[in-house]
Amino acid sequence: MTCRERLEAYLQANQIPFQVQQHPIAFTAQGVAESEHLPGDMMVKVVIAVADGEMIMLALPTSRRVDLVRLSEILGAHEVRLSNEQEFAAAFPDCEVGAMPPFGNLFSLPVYVDEALTEDDIIFFQAGTHTETMSMRYADFDRLVRPMVAEFALHRSAMVAPEW
Repeated sequence: MTCRERLEAYLQANQIPFQVQQHPIAFTAQGVAESEHLPGDMMVKVVIAVADGEMIMLALPTSRRVDLVRLSEILGAHEVRLSNEQEFAAAFPDCEVGAMPPFGNLFSLPVYVDEALTEDDIIFFQAGTHTETMSMRYADFDRLVRPMVAEFALHRSAMVAPEW
């Protein structure tokens, strides 16, 4: 069973309406948003982090990036870092690497959602491939996943360009 099939079965079993969209191959959430002509705030970027040795899933708008200092404070963790693909690939065996949906509960991972994502009625996310997304109501996502909601991301406009 593919990641998309497993996710569809889960949503159908819980009677959650959703839609599947096809798009040209894209390897970043920002690329997906652009190919589907979506605002960056509606497209979910999934980031895997490691907090004090434990893998966690972060879901945030593609228009933002993770503030590791803030996330560390929220979690009360001594060390928080972003995971690399080699570390997390095995945790998502039925997904293409880097295209996992924000349903950490299906992969035994805690999910943390940036507060900005809760402002959207509809969210879009990768469905386990680099060519498919799904969309659904945020309220339904919240009810199924029960993520911890916190403000741990910075808007891209607030980011300082590197000095090089």
